[in-house]
Amino acid sequence: MREEHAQIIRIEDLSESRLDDYLRMTDVRLRSSMEVERGLFMAESFNVIKRAMASGAQPRSFLMSETWIERFAPLFTRFPDVPVFVGEESLLEELTGFHLHRGALAAMQRPQLPSIAEVLQGARTVAILEDIVDHTNVGAMFRSAAALDVDAVLVTPSCADPLYRRSIRVSMGTVFQVPWTRLESWPHGEDGIAQLHAAGFDVLALALSDSAVALDQVDLRADRKVALVLGSEGHGLKPATLRAVDQHVIIPMSGAVDSLNVAAASAVVFWQRRAMAGERPAAGSAQSAEKHA
Repeated sequence: MREEHAQIIRIEDLSESRLDDYLRMTDVRLRSSMEVERGLFMAESFNVIKRAMASGAQPRSFLMSETWIERFAPLFTRFPDVPVFVGEESLLEELTGFHLHRGALAAMQRPQLPSIAEVLQGARTVAILEDIVDHTNVGAMFRSAAALDVDAVLVTPSCADPLYRRSIRVSMGTVFQVPWTRLESWPHGEDGIAQLHAAGFDVLALALSDSAVALDQVDLRADRKVALVLGSEGHGLKPATLRAVDQHVIIPMSGAVDSLNVAAASAVVFWQRRAMAGERPAAGSAQSAEKHA
């Protein structure tokens, strides 16, 4: 690696103000609000940072130990004016609150989200994450959406941030692959179910209700544009949502189990939609080169 192509800054203490982006990273509530306010997000690991850059995200800085400079050089040398902070692992752990076992972090500029109309353009399968509060679940649902041909994802106002570090990591960077945006109102209002209806979507809710139709009995053929609503881990979907959607859907269960974790349920529903729409790819077609983010 030729270090003259990168602004490598070797840190000896934590007084550098540009390190503030990396402070207290294990405080979920603080970070969730701070990152949005500062217009940044954190990407972790080579493949995730690479995917973020491929989506057009711009780095503010990089953080790593000396051991990882050579590995990450192909990424940071593309941005010679962006600082690369390098320090002892113990110092970096003191700064962030955890060990950087995935090599490096990159503080990235948070992109401006597209409009709902832009996200829905050309889409036939949409997932709506209603108030999913666990970042791990959000990341897993994005990964399933990317793997199973969901065209777009909409997240409700109270849904956890898809660009929080844990969400990005669990998604393996697919939050940069699947078009998505955040709704400003739900289920009613300008960004609500009425807009999906206007765009030609039937809105289906995954819900344990008396009127729910078994998933394998639902029309999910390709000629039907569908928006699939999945609810929060604790209380499920809002009563207002259940009243406004077109159909309630349930996954048939055995073994006295009444429901699945919401991330697992999303994968089942996305798979069923793809299978009925005739979009199943040949076995082994998924790219494996980046499977370990």
